[in-house]
Amino acid sequence: MTDIQSSQIAQLPVIGEAAQQSYPTATLYIVATPIGNVTDISLRALQLLALADAVACEDTRNTGHLLTRFGLNKPLIAAHQHNEREVADKLIARLQQGQRIALVSDAGTPGVSDPGARIVDAVRAAGIRVLPLPGASAAITALSASGLVNDQFYFVGFLPAKARQRESALQALLTVPAILVFYEAPHRIVDSVAALLAAFGPTRQIVFARELTKLFEEIHRCPLADADAWLRADAHREKGEFVVLVEGASEAGDAADLEAERILQILLAECSVKQAAHLAAQITGRKKNALYERALAIRGDA
Repeated sequence: MTDIQSSQIAQLPVIGEAAQQSYPTATLYIVATPIGNVTDISLRALQLLALADAVACEDTRNTGHLLTRFGLNKPLIAAHQHNEREVADKLIARLQQGQRIALVSDAGTPGVSDPGARIVDAVRAAGIRVLPLPGASAAITALSASGLVNDQFYFVGFLPAKARQRESALQALLTVPAILVFYEAPHRIVDSVAALLAAFGPTRQIVFARELTKLFEEIHRCPLADADAWLRADAHREKGEFVVLVEGASEAGDAADLEAERILQILLAECSVKQAAHLAAQITGRKKNALYERALAIRGDA
């Protein structure tokens, strides 16, 4: 079978189908854009972007480049996390004049760990129509290829950058049975994985989904005990944007985690961190390194 040529694609009935769809005026369109591979953009998104009076975007340079690749040139309005409320008023004024405004982020779906939610809230409060054009989402993409079997997932997004705040956030997730979905930046991935190990222990499964849909895409699954070694085995693995999935808690796992935590707390009242971790490992059968990291977190030294 030969590859379908561009000229043939342009003649496919579905292209004309997108043009025949209804795109009401005086409407804010939430448009998902590719998370890596530019051809993942939807036909509806392209048609709407061609019709839009303006595009509100996280970074005008990135969105300008995306539009240029599809032969589009539209007025761009910067709408990022520092000016959402101010921009919302400007967008509302334009929408009230009957314009179509597209709202996009740099990649994926606006408002999901990206700017956009405050704008949508303000536009809705003004009684103006909001229509979503679904498409790429890094979280859903990673979940679909993880092989983790669970009907539920809990989207966490980015963990706090500071160690104590991060540890507190993870402690609140210890007993969540759903798959935990995190976003993480490359410069924090090693520290975040250490925190995940300290919080959840060595046996839970973790999935790294790195550079999704891009040239160097990598999806790897392993126990948390092996996660740091996998990251450090190749310097390139600490680069790129990450979706990190962690297996949800089981009842047996919860009981073991709580018991290990209880024992560590008791030992730390009388022993050094090193000695407490050593004794807790002997008592619980857990790996000493993971218990040591957890003991450091409890003491506030991590």
